[in-house]
Amino acid sequence: MAIYNRNIGRNSMMPVGQSLAGRVGTGRSQALGASARVSRISVDEQARRLADQIIAERDRERRISRLGKIYTRFDEVDDVLANNVETVTRGLFSGNVASLTTLAKASLTATQESYYYQINDSDGISQLSIAYGHFGGSGSKDLTNNLNNDTPSRAIYKQYAQTLLGPTDKKFTFDGTDSDSIYVLNFNRARIREKLDPGNFEITLRHISASAAEVDGAEISSSNHIQIIDDSSLTSATLGESGQVYNLVSGSLDGTVAIYNQSAPVHFGLLYPQHGVAILNADQLDKKIGDGGIDLQTATSAGGTAGYNVRKLYTAISSSAAVATAAGKTGGIQARSSEQVKSTYYFVRAKNAEFNYSNNPSFVTGDLGQLAFNSFKNDPQTFITSVGLYNDRRELLAVAKLSQPLLKNYTREALIKVKLDF
Repeated sequence: MAIYNRNIGRNSMMPVGQSLAGRVGTGRSQALGASARVSRISVDEQARRLADQIIAERDRERRISRLGKIYTRFDEVDDVLANNVETVTRGLFSGNVASLTTLAKASLTATQESYYYQINDSDGISQLSIAYGHFGGSGSKDLTNNLNNDTPSRAIYKQYAQTLLGPTDKKFTFDGTDSDSIYVLNFNRARIREKLDPGNFEITLRHISASAAEVDGAEISSSNHIQIIDDSSLTSATLGESGQVYNLVSGSLDGTVAIYNQSAPVHFGLLYPQHGVAILNADQLDKKIGDGGIDLQTATSAGGTAGYNVRKLYTAISSSAAVATAAGKTGGIQARSSEQVKSTYYFVRAKNAEFNYSNNPSFVTGDLGQLAFNSFKNDPQTFITSVGLYNDRRELLAVAKLSQPLLKNYTREALIKVKLDF
């Protein structure tokens, strides 16, 4: 007898056994699918838990490593600021003073003084040298007694011409006119650093009598004097074989930079700031007071003593302080040095969990290296006193010292800016 399932379509007939078997089979498949989904969810959950555990362990290890780490690599973008250029000026003379009003002649041999005078400050520290040069060798004695007229003045002129002029230029030219006779002020190389600072240079010369050159500081004839500055406030430097060149003209730095008669100033010489040398035109200084000179009367013969002309200029400079002070001016020589300093800034960041422990022996005690104080275990207190800069091979390159110790613990962070000048 056949039994039909009335729940199946009207025109369909299927044995009950087959229908039941089919239904039972479908239910078993659904049960297995649900079990598989549960299994997959369990595996995913376990994987997530395991991943979270691994991440937590790594974070813990990272935190632990931060507690005792010594080196931290700089981030080139956020932690390093390179190629910062700053122009620094300071007084040219000892103690970074910009005025030299008290000149003292150093003790040299007679042969040395026939070439130059070394000028010291009141403390006996060398500041500059003064020399006289003549293209043909006049104005000084021939110490070698030969026929080449190899005098000190000729050697001085040739030396500075070779140093400062172009290879085809043999004579110094002032305001378009060559001169055979020059005075040289050569400043201490250690003091000028990179160069003399244009716009902050002045020489005051006092009129002296001819006999005043024979004795230091003797017989000053009058209060007449001249002041000489560079013309950097009026025009740009000329670029030559020796670098920048400025004209030395009549003017003063007192109060403000002022060039006398800017349309047609009196030219006294040339300033070579990068060499720290001022060349004065002796022909101009020999002119009368009313003609823009100081009647220096440069000797073109052997002279009375070795370095006769050098002594005259030295006396004119050293005696200028008294009359200049009386006239409300500075006197002597005013000058500053200038240099470009390239700096790199390193920003050292000490976060709250970093650098709270120290390898200083005072931090521990005993043979086993136990913490000196139990409170250091959870609440260490350290003081940052210096920062070391290392290369990739961990070789110490520079040390930055803090002005005072900086307290560091878990509740404090620090940002230390280290400036490295080149």
